[in-house]
Amino acid sequence: MLAAVGVEERIGALGFSEEDTRTLADHFLDAERRGKRGHGLARVDWLETLDGLDPAAEPECVVAEACYERWEGRGALGYLTLAAICAGQLEDPPEAARLVVAHDCFPTGMLGYWTRRIAAGGLVAVLTATSPPRLGHPDGGPKLTGTNPLAIAIPSSDGRPIVSDVSMGRVTYGDVIAGAASDDELVPFGGEHAHKAFALALGLQLLVDSLIGDGYGAVMLVAQPAADPVPVLRTRAAGVRLPGDA
Repeated sequence: MLAAVGVEERIGALGFSEEDTRTLADHFLDAERRGKRGHGLARVDWLETLDGLDPAAEPECVVAEACYERWEGRGALGYLTLAAICAGQLEDPPEAARLVVAHDCFPTGMLGYWTRRIAAGGLVAVLTATSPPRLGHPDGGPKLTGTNPLAIAIPSSDGRPIVSDVSMGRVTYGDVIAGAASDDELVPFGGEHAHKAFALALGLQLLVDSLIGDGYGAVMLVAQPAADPVPVLRTRAAGVRLPGDA
């Protein structure tokens, strides 16, 4: 694995600011540590091949209300748009709950990375994001929906949030980029029950599309917890590795 300084040098060489370089490097290195290599250093290689990359682009919050925000990516990488959104929620948390919609937000990487940030600040977070159509119906036909992962993070008084992060594909597109899977393997997960993953992917696709309009985007729900269920769950789990544990 490349050292952090080596990763930052490669990203910085693309023209990103020091802050954005650190944000991207931390995300990619965290993915490597968690064994999610499709979202790790392979993405640095991928960034180096992108045409039209605009390292100076900055996302903008264009609507800011108590219970609703809308962000425009303005050509920034989705990673950086979500980083700005997370920072905003932690700086100004909702009184009860807030829906955040991000247009022109792609790629977004490991969604659990972002919801974990929110949960570390004591808030509940639910996040989904769309991508180019990659999944078709299990019975065949055209690609109709992205892999559309869903991440849910629940904070805990013990400092160890539960973070569930599941893509609706049997493999991720990142696995294809990293050479760990072929495009033919990019189908809804579940085998004979794959129609369930397809239904979830399609529902999430239409949810995001209905809120952002055209293009790719992300939708996040951030809320104040009313209870602290994680420590009790960990006691009941009796040492079983739970979603999001390192």
